[in-house]
Amino acid sequence: MSKKLYVGNLSYQMTEDSLRDVFAAIGEVTSSKIVTDAATGRSRGFGFVEMANDEDADKAIATLNGTNVLDREINVSEARPQKDRGFSGGNRGGGGQRSGFDRSGGGDKGKKQNNWR
Repeated sequence: MSKKLYVGNLSYQMTEDSLRDVFAAIGEVTSSKIVTDAATGRSRGFGFVEMANDEDADKAIATLNGTNVLDREINVSEARPQKDRGFSGGNRGGGGQRSGFDRSGGGDKGKKQNNWR
């Protein structure tokens, strides 16, 4: 069974291929992914590596955690499950009535005025 690892404090020059190569020296790598900023495409300094089996993953944590890769001391640990963010994409919020903007359409247009005092 494969195990996903979190890899933190990565150099911004690290590529997914070079990340894979670092972990391939320990065992079989199923996938590697460096997380990037959606707006700029620049690395956010962390990523994930999926090892083919638990033994290789545990060995990678023990061997690589705290080592220097491209002049950065990387952090390697077992990845935690991704949290449900409570939305399914698309618009992330906002909405609601904007202050200072009357959506009533203006005028009384036959509407009964509410004059309770």
